[in-house]
Amino acid sequence: MNDILFKTATELSGLLAQKQTSAREILTALLTRIHATDKKIGAFLSIDEADALAQADASDARRAAGTLRSPLDGVPVAIKDNIAVNGQPLSCASKMLEKFISPYDATVITNLKNAGAVVFGRLNMDEFAMGSSTENSAFQKTSNPWNLQCVPGGSSGGSAAAIAAGMTPLALGSDTGGSIRQPASFCGIAGMKPTYGNVSRYGAVAFASSLEQVGPMARCIADVALLYDTIASPDTHDSTALPGSRTKAFPSLEKLAEKKWRIGIPTELLNKKLPADVLSAVKNAAAWYESQGYEVREISLPSIDYAIPTYYVIATAEASSNLARFDGIRYTHRSARATDAIDIFAKSRGEGFGEEVKRRILLGTYVLSAGYYDAYYLRAQKLRTFIRNEFSAAFNNVDFILTPTTPETAFPKGGKRTDPLTMYLGDICTVPANLTGLPAVSFPCGFSAEGMPIGLQLIGNTLADADILGAAYAFERAHDFVSRVPAEKNFA
Repeated sequence: MNDILFKTATELSGLLAQKQTSAREILTALLTRIHATDKKIGAFLSIDEADALAQADASDARRAAGTLRSPLDGVPVAIKDNIAVNGQPLSCASKMLEKFISPYDATVITNLKNAGAVVFGRLNMDEFAMGSSTENSAFQKTSNPWNLQCVPGGSSGGSAAAIAAGMTPLALGSDTGGSIRQPASFCGIAGMKPTYGNVSRYGAVAFASSLEQVGPMARCIADVALLYDTIASPDTHDSTALPGSRTKAFPSLEKLAEKKWRIGIPTELLNKKLPADVLSAVKNAAAWYESQGYEVREISLPSIDYAIPTYYVIATAEASSNLARFDGIRYTHRSARATDAIDIFAKSRGEGFGEEVKRRILLGTYVLSAGYYDAYYLRAQKLRTFIRNEFSAAFNNVDFILTPTTPETAFPKGGKRTDPLTMYLGDICTVPANLTGLPAVSFPCGFSAEGMPIGLQLIGNTLADADILGAAYAFERAHDFVSRVPAEKNFA
């Protein structure tokens, strides 16, 4: 069974093609693994096993009939709990939506089903995708498979932990300010935030609409590329989705990996007090690229220092607006203590939302209020344009920007619960890609002295999604990080 658990999706696809296994056998092995280990990891909120097995059997039937849909036919993909799957819970890890069942599929789910993938499970997350540790879930806390006393990152912590622990080869997450890349870094896997608009947001519960993207998470870059190719598409249901066909990443990886790109490293990040292990791993990665003929140079991006405050003004403002629909009237939690319409709204939201969600709604409402809109929200939007222009200018001289994914490795549970500002500052490397709409990928580049994974990030220009995956693939195939998995004793 362990041979299946830590196989990549491309390896599983090959085994299926050679008829050395079946979709049912793969899924059964994963379900057995989940039953044995998830009580310690806490990655899954629910699994409809009967539905998943029916999908696997349908894939095996297609294979027998010679009517396969794609290389992902029969390969399992687990789903973050803020992405709609018809007939499955859609709680966003919140009491506000605890009993809500989705009546439709998100476009990314439709794309996966059309490709024959086995869509299964609801993965834990920070409530409404607000957090960096998956400690803000209303139902359970998720542990990092490399060290159960540490967080897996967030908000897509359940997705990252499930892959790292061998419970799924692929998962979908969402990335508003680093919520795919930061947990990927913490859990030693790969994760990508696509160019804004390359992947439809239809069916993903909105937190900050102008910032967030659904994206792929996997054990290796080839799997990320394969999953990205499957979910990226135009969509008439989403007005922010870009029109036209998408450049396929997976078929081009080998060719793209051979190109000698120009890489810029922001001096502003290297000058910050990064832990020695993180700084060493990033510098070693940069040196490797340079040794392979890439042009590596330092660049200046002074706007990085403004990214965090800009992001948290815009994100909270949009959250305040988007979450206004959860009012206790229609499909959300309704307080049993309410006595009139005002009570229903106030008490239902007070009971249904957690502390971090309330904090962000209050902050967002404040920056949008009369008298403060110009001072905060309008100024943040101007800074966002300034940051975008600065990155655009940088891409006149380099092809990619290289940074650590996070300024630290996974931190202990509870370590930042009482200091949300410190938690927010951990997003300094990831939020610029969301503010600018640029594609970015995180992948392992080393381990700390304590044995915790360290992630490397490449940010590309608009629509350079395939290019950054090619450069990441070049690094990955020259190093042995994919084969390293958490110690099995962690789950015993």
